[in-house]
Amino acid sequence: MAERAAQGNLRALKTTTGLTDFCSNDYLGLARSEKLRELIQREEANYKHLPLGATGSRLLSGNHPLFEELETIVAAYHKGESALLFNSGYMANVGLLSALPQRGDTVFYDEASHASMKDGLRLSFAKSYSFRHNDVADLQQKLKHATGQIYVVVESVYSMDGDKAPLQELAIVCEAHNAALIVDEAHAVGLYSDNGEGLTVALGLQDKVFAQVITYGKAMGNHGAAIVGPKVLREFLINYSRAFIYTTGLPTHALLALKSAYSLLPQLQPERERVKQLAAQLYEQLNNLKGIRCTPADSVILSVFTEESAQLKPLAESLQQQGFDVRPVMSPTVPKGKERLRVIVHAYNTEEEIVGLVQAIANHL
Repeated sequence: MAERAAQGNLRALKTTTGLTDFCSNDYLGLARSEKLRELIQREEANYKHLPLGATGSRLLSGNHPLFEELETIVAAYHKGESALLFNSGYMANVGLLSALPQRGDTVFYDEASHASMKDGLRLSFAKSYSFRHNDVADLQQKLKHATGQIYVVVESVYSMDGDKAPLQELAIVCEAHNAALIVDEAHAVGLYSDNGEGLTVALGLQDKVFAQVITYGKAMGNHGAAIVGPKVLREFLINYSRAFIYTTGLPTHALLALKSAYSLLPQLQPERERVKQLAAQLYEQLNNLKGIRCTPADSVILSVFTEESAQLKPLAESLQQQGFDVRPVMSPTVPKGKERLRVIVHAYNTEEEIVGLVQAIANHL
């Protein structure tokens, strides 16, 4: 702790109020949606017979028909055979990757994969190796040395860099090597495909992807997660995933909130188009500033790099003082030398706020 404090990287909890949001993962504004709130309240009136809490693990007292009703909705929505709910995206990834790959199997994961994926693999008895970020050629080279069942693990949209995985190329490679492709859709759900199903469905790859991890704390404005895949995977996880077996199920309110969010998601195409348009404007304007580099070109998650990483914290503090909630992302969350401001655009941001943020950055530099 002292070492991290000396490096200026000690984490601490903070709250901000009244700032313009360029920080949260509430891409479509569902977390603040009054329409969603009303839908949830209406649903709660229809489910008063259910307890507020699950009361236990779903394998004990915690299961009831609403869980399975929602899992049927989730599976159909994401074009899968079945779905199993978990209490968070972190628990879904840990629960899947710690249980599924067996001793003698081989897992290859993108080096930029989320910490929850890496933590799950640490708990697995399979061998696991990283490959260079979005580098299919590097993956192909490493696949030559695989043993047992092969798994390839990626995010469809990467949480820090905001770029997309080359899912179509990965699906071809996985099919050629009889490898199971696992895709974390956390930052794609809500934003991609006609009804916000995610990038896997947008590309028509649902039959090529063994498992989709669907996370609800981002564009869905809720909490929890689901793993979508074949029925045998659901049955396997119910029997062997410790993150599922040994935890209390989601409370009734969370299930009804998710059911309500799924009913709204198809109606949000204008919001999906608007957030992408605003992000494209911000990307272009930031790259016109001297001393700033912004990536990627086609994402609502933008990384803003300065000439020196030491500039990032003072810049973020200056932006917050001017009313913009922007946070720096420092090592060890990202590798040393890749520190950046992580700027997220939302459907409820305005063009005036985009211009104001760019001007505030320009004024500080």
